[in-house]
Amino acid sequence: MSIKRVLYATLLLVTAATSALAGALAGGLAVYQALRQTPSANLSVGVEPDSPASVINIRNTDVQTSITQAVQKVAPAVVTVVGTIPGQITFFGPTADQTVSGSGVFISNDGYILTNHHVVEETQALTIILADGTQRPATLIGADRYSDIAVLKTEGQAPAVATLGNADKLDPGETVIAIGSPLGEFKNTVTVGVVSATGRSLDTGNGYLIENLIQTDAAINQGNSGGPLVNLAGEVIGINTMIVRRTNSGSVAEGLGFAVPVNVAQAIAEQIIQKGYFARPYLGISFHPITPEIALRYRLPVQYGAYITRVTPGSPAAQAGLQPGDIIAQLGEVEISENRSYLNTLFAFSPGQQVNVVFFRNGERYETLVTLGESR
Repeated sequence: MSIKRVLYATLLLVTAATSALAGALAGGLAVYQALRQTPSANLSVGVEPDSPASVINIRNTDVQTSITQAVQKVAPAVVTVVGTIPGQITFFGPTADQTVSGSGVFISNDGYILTNHHVVEETQALTIILADGTQRPATLIGADRYSDIAVLKTEGQAPAVATLGNADKLDPGETVIAIGSPLGEFKNTVTVGVVSATGRSLDTGNGYLIENLIQTDAAINQGNSGGPLVNLAGEVIGINTMIVRRTNSGSVAEGLGFAVPVNVAQAIAEQIIQKGYFARPYLGISFHPITPEIALRYRLPVQYGAYITRVTPGSPAAQAGLQPGDIIAQLGEVEISENRSYLNTLFAFSPGQQVNVVFFRNGERYETLVTLGESR
């Protein structure tokens, strides 16, 4: 066969294929236009010419999941907390009032609200915004800065009350939901994550470790503080309290949110509602924490402890003979350590309880019995 005949045959095949493709596209376009003009949403799909048509029904579906059901159960009880911190008189003149915001959740029909201490700290006027946008004035009943828990009260009946669960039953990997008002503007925002871990401890910077925190990767931002962390049963299992954006070494962190277990928050709230405050054991000293670096520099007898800088006159510490310069190393059977600060060790006891205190004075080891007082 000559080259001319081969080229001619190839050209005929390409032309035929192009015509077939154009015909298919035209046919498909015609079907598409016909379907657009069909008023019904039911499409008939023919399998064979003589077989009955199969009907596909397209309709809107009301999708309910365990997450949406949990949110619908708790969200009406969630509030935005807005506080005003008065301005101060300075050398350069008065400063403007400062507005702060956070979240909270109703825990009783008569208007008690659970939130964070740092949300309401130093505020003099408090307002809550309900889920429907209604505003009410609120009063601070009491707070505990060490656990970062506070209780507010508003007049009138709560629009809804959250069910409190049991944080002791949480497992890593369990789905949790954070509800709150991030940045104080995006009210009733819902984010979803998992329980990353339980039993976490974080240094508050004031010589105290907040212990047994719930770690979650559910998005938590400023303004979420005080809002509930919820399980799929629609039960509050934690109060969102803090996020870690950067480690001490400067590394950037993502998805590190923490919540106070609801068991702890509930016990503190109940005492605040009953007494107006949460009682902590009281020794009556000012102190500086001892670390291995400080111990090495000053050749101290212990690596961890509480170096007493002041003893309050008439306090339990004064009555037990403790003096400035003494180093408390142990309370009861518990030694102060890297994971057990002085305050954490002290707070394991109750007001009125007698505790044996092990301390060092001028390098010598001593013991004394102290009856703890009560602080508010």
